[in-house]
Amino acid sequence: MKSPVLLSARQVGKYFIHQGQPRWACRGVSFDLYPGEVLAVVGESGSGKSTLLRLLAARHACDEGSVHYDVKTETASEPSGLLDLANMSQARLRWLARTDWGFVEQHARDGLRMNVSGGANIGERLMALGARHYENLRSEAINWMQRVELDTSRIDDLPATYSGGMQQRLQIARNLVTHPRLVFMDEPTTGLDVSVQARLLDLLRELVDELQLAAVVVTHDLAVARLLAQRMLVMKDGCVVEQGLTDRLLDDPQHPYTQLLVSSVLTP
Repeated sequence: MKSPVLLSARQVGKYFIHQGQPRWACRGVSFDLYPGEVLAVVGESGSGKSTLLRLLAARHACDEGSVHYDVKTETASEPSGLLDLANMSQARLRWLARTDWGFVEQHARDGLRMNVSGGANIGERLMALGARHYENLRSEAINWMQRVELDTSRIDDLPATYSGGMQQRLQIARNLVTHPRLVFMDEPTTGLDVSVQARLLDLLRELVDELQLAAVVVTHDLAVARLLAQRMLVMKDGCVVEQGLTDRLLDDPQHPYTQLLVSSVLTP
């Protein structure tokens, strides 16, 4: 029996005003995401994939369509179940973002607090859940540094002293420490050396499998999609032109644009 839907997008769209006219960044995107499932959103630069990611994470408001999320609550006074993000208060959306969701930025510095230590970056999200005991926070930070293969002796160092790959690992630990059910990832390996990318992808796959995370991964790299995702959306000019199982789309693409991507004719 299939699990209940975790995230549901229906005819999602967002436009921006360009030279006095609306220009759709993405439009008509629909899909369901289930617990433990990884969905890759692929396409060249400007295809609308990052805008879609921000709509799903409620960082932008939809101009048309809707995004629903399966909200869990511990109090009977708050609604739960598959709820429309547009109808949630900003306070509740912030709570989701700090606890039940993670968001891995393309540039790790955008997802870290650069003026506090690596350990404090990890512990900060636990404090949103009410954790206050210093030793427990530090112990959990050490645990997560070990899990993402960071040197625990660097726990008190500022993120600026970390390499790019280390910063990305720290950002991942910061996001996963609260055991979210859903993680959004925006080009998580871009800008890293090839060897660093490979190990980071292996680490992400291990953590996704171990924690049974659901994830939406935006990438222009089809190798990332094949390694991490069971399903894939292909976007062009703000629209989904093809979607389905990742292996099927990559091994037997039907849409001409997907065929171009797979044959590496298009550049990122």
